Amino acid sequence: MLYRDTYAKINLAHIENNVSKIIKKFNNYDYYFGVVKADCYGHYDLKVVKAFIKGGCNYLAVALLEEALAIRKYIKDIPILCLGIIPIQYLNIAIANHITITISSFNYAKEVASLNCKDLKVHLKINSGMNRLGLSLKEEINQTIKILKGHVFVEGIYTHIYNANNKADTNKQIIQYTNLLNDIAKDSIPIFHIAASEALVNYEKLSFVNGCRLGIIAYGFTFDNQLSLQSTFSLYSKIIQINHLKKGDKLGYNGTYKALNDEKIGVVCIGYADGIIRKNKGRNVYINNKPYPIVGNICMDMLFVKIDDTVKVNDVVVLLKDNTHITQVADYLKTIPYEIICSISKRVPRIYQDN
Repeated sequence: MLYRDTYAKINLAHIENNVSKIIKKFNNYDYYFGVVKADCYGHYDLKVVKAFIKGGCNYLAVALLEEALAIRKYIKDIPILCLGIIPIQYLNIAIANHITITISSFNYAKEVASLNCKDLKVHLKINSGMNRLGLSLKEEINQTIKILKGHVFVEGIYTHIYNANNKADTNKQIIQYTNLLNDIAKDSIPIFHIAASEALVNYEKLSFVNGCRLGIIAYGFTFDNQLSLQSTFSLYSKIIQINHLKKGDKLGYNGTYKALNDEKIGVVCIGYADGIIRKNKGRNVYINNKPYPIVGNICMDMLFVKIDDTVKVNDVVVLLKDNTHITQVADYLKTIPYEIICSISKRVPRIYQDN
């Protein structure tokens, strides 16, 4: 139930179609991981996960055990890889729910091996240059595989590209990943995966790699316009009051905005507690397909828009129009589209469309 007319629209058909288009174009993989961590990049709901599967993903990837369990409660048969590190004391829960785990250090591998659970599937994370998580040395990798074999099922080995739009950095990582694994018997491990989103679009698949991860690209964000992907996320609110400012009047907390002339100000029922942080001040929203600037300090639950005589109470305010607008907002805030959509809080209801 919507009590304040503030909501995000999630287009499930676009997610499914995006995934399908991507898989159709890059059809030389066996495993397509649908990355549904962080509440499906702020899209939320099991419906989004199911759209990934309908589009063709045959594996899912999350960051947290909690995220995996929320999916497993309703979807029993698809494999789920946890990209983050699960503390050893909770691995029994992962095992019971058939969650694939990531191993990123030799010491952690020793603890996992001691469980002696051959039903536990693990993927090794290789540090090829990002220096976040992962095994970095060839000897360490070889020893890790040796200690795990016979105790758990080593199903996959992967790495993560940290700067896919830089060919020199990415090629260096790909070479590093290949060199680190050149002692490995490739036919003994079912899945190798490197590419996620932009790396998938920009680089050739290595012959032994048979998996890829569909993250932000599935939600329509890519530099490859030939894919013709569609926007999946938009954000709306309403004008709840119109105030008339006289020249010299101040507006909002700290009075940071001062009317230079007689002005009309629309009050919109959305604020920083909903994910529209105060730095959004000055950027445009859309009302009746026309841009209007946010003015004054954004409040926890409301914000202000400088409007004209065409705007009325109850008019719809589009805070995030489509991927182009989201990218513009990200540029304005000196961040990335991921952060914009992930920041829209849980108290903003999501409305799901199938067309």
